[in-house]
Amino acid sequence: MRELTPVEPLIRPAMPADVDVLHRFVVELAEAVQLTEAVTAQPRDLAEALFGPRPLVEAVVATVDGQPAGFALFYPTYSTILGRPGLHLEDLYVSPEHRGGGLGRALLVHLADLAVRRGCARLEWWVTRTNESAQRFYDSLHARGLDEIEVRRLDGDLLRDLSGVTR
Repeated sequence: MRELTPVEPLIRPAMPADVDVLHRFVVELAEAVQLTEAVTAQPRDLAEALFGPRPLVEAVVATVDGQPAGFALFYPTYSTILGRPGLHLEDLYVSPEHRGGGLGRALLVHLADLAVRRGCARLEWWVTRTNESAQRFYDSLHARGLDEIEVRRLDGDLLRDLSGVTR
């Protein structure tokens, strides 16, 4: 692996013109964790979630030399135990040619700063158990795993069945 010099990226809020690049990054991320077949999101879905009448998520784009190099997509959470908001990082992605130069760390520093400025008690995320490089990266930041939480999911037919909504 080649030695990269640390980059001084520009990290800025995503804009509507970034939607196609964000979608490409989402697909690349899914490929990297072998979940390509799970991607059903289209650029219009991201545009609606980010910039529609009722935005659900936010994103920041990291650029290097004016070119998109990575992104982070996140949304607010709330802890009833702490009585304070938090941020949930849904996706963090750095394109392969920019890995190892500090861009992922810069994105997390940016989000940590945003969380602190917003009065958040925590910044949290999920990482697939098979993504060993991400696990090592997060370990290097001293991010702790949570033994007290097990992620559960209802989707597809199971979600519809529980809701009582007929197809």
